[in-house]
Amino acid sequence: MPAHTTPVSSQDPDDFDHASAIEACALGDETAFRRLYDLESGRMLALAMRLLGSRDQAEDAVHDAFIKLWSNAGQYRRELGNGRAWLFTILRYRALDQLRAQGRTPRGDSEALDSLADLLANPEAAAHDSQTAHQLSDCLGELEAPRREPILLAFFKGLTHEQIAEKLSAPLGTIKGRIRAGLKRLQECLSR
Repeated sequence: MPAHTTPVSSQDPDDFDHASAIEACALGDETAFRRLYDLESGRMLALAMRLLGSRDQAEDAVHDAFIKLWSNAGQYRRELGNGRAWLFTILRYRALDQLRAQGRTPRGDSEALDSLADLLANPEAAAHDSQTAHQLSDCLGELEAPRREPILLAFFKGLTHEQIAEKLSAPLGTIKGRIRAGLKRLQECLSR
């Protein structure tokens, strides 16, 4: 497995059969493992960076998650959930384990963050849960553009805070503040 790289796959993850790829990994299929890595590692890195606040730690969490995937792929059961959600759940647990080991709590720990993470991890389920998806969409729509845009770039495009600051021609501290304030507003909105 390549370390510390963020491949970009042109394939739409919604069109990829994660369950079959995980089952192939259980049989030792390295090509299936590579395809999963190429497809999801960038999105997983973005999510891990949100949770951990450090690229180095996020890369470690993604690396650990893929090792866990490879070693535990035989335990996956497609009838219990979709493969993509399973993969992102492994990542979230690895990130939380890292935080606990350091006596820290997740950055931006909020229900809004969890909702966004769930959408990233399991868009199919989120789409079926139309009430949640609709509520999140409404709440995002209520945010002022300067707060909404950085959140969308961070959570749905996977850009780092530095990349967002450069893209929006705003100071890094301003971007971090807008994301923090926007997530707080989302949390308040989603709890209504």
